[in-house]
Amino acid sequence: MPKSPNRIAVPPSGGPSFRPKTNTTAPISTLCRVNGPLSVATIVVALVLAVWYLIRAALNRPPSRFDLLAMGVLGVLVAVLVLVAVAGLFDGSRPSDTATFSGYLITTIAFAPTGFVLARMEPTRWGSLILGVACLTLPVLVLRLQQIASVVTGG
Repeated sequence: MPKSPNRIAVPPSGGPSFRPKTNTTAPISTLCRVNGPLSVATIVVALVLAVWYLIRAALNRPPSRFDLLAMGVLGVLVAVLVLVAVAGLFDGSRPSDTATFSGYLITTIAFAPTGFVLARMEPTRWGSLILGVACLTLPVLVLRLQQIASVVTGG
């Protein structure tokens, strides 16, 4: 039977390994504090609140004082996360793209208060929808901060 051109050659036992090489050019960041439990807590709280706000919007309910207070608490949690990330910038390691990282930090810290103000200006079900969308966007911003912080340049 002739050999099929689609067959993969298997090395004999004890032969060289065919594992792909890993990229080890960039060191791991000490900004990994951004990737810790504070980030996980921020993401989980934001997603839980997003579900709550979207349910309230579907039920045609405006944001209550509790909803606005919960968004304020999320804003404080995000502010602490951003302060930890900024403190990580001064320990000698910097992300490979500091300008992008800084832009995400500014956007992340401004997003919860902006959602709060817009929801406060719209005291209808759309205010709850604004809060829900803001809470869905925050985890994306936090995940992007984690990605950028994981690749650093030496300092």
